[in-house]
Amino acid sequence: MGLEEDIKQEWFESEQHKVAVNILFTGNWLYGLNASFLKDFGITPEQYNVLRILRGSHPKALKLADITCRMLDKNSNATRLVEKLRLKGMVKREICKSNRRQVDISITEKGLALLTKIDRSSDTRQSTLKNLTKAEAQQLNLLLDKLRG
Repeated sequence: MGLEEDIKQEWFESEQHKVAVNILFTGNWLYGLNASFLKDFGITPEQYNVLRILRGSHPKALKLADITCRMLDKNSNATRLVEKLRLKGMVKREICKSNRRQVDISITEKGLALLTKIDRSSDTRQSTLKNLTKAEAQQLNLLLDKLRG
């Protein structure tokens, strides 16, 4: 189904305007699929993003500012996300020994285990992206990078 049918709009100001609307629509569509998939694991896409960031630095802990600058959604409240994950036992917060004003945040074994479980199920989540060939995915990545560049 084309964008025009999906959003019931017959014309756009230009092809560039259509691209902008298409990217926003597709981003929201992918977000919805991801949120639905992650709901079965008891976390949100934003919480998943924090866990993946922490796994990437594991075993090294990160400061909240480090997590925030790496997040996909810069408008997310990282403090609230970390606290929710802490309450679930997925991350831990510790006062830095060398700077008592700094809080170090790291992923727990429970958080790592959840990510492993999610990784094993990722074929289901990624199946929609298999509509693109490897070459098409590479081309799309280049075009999106160019757009942001």
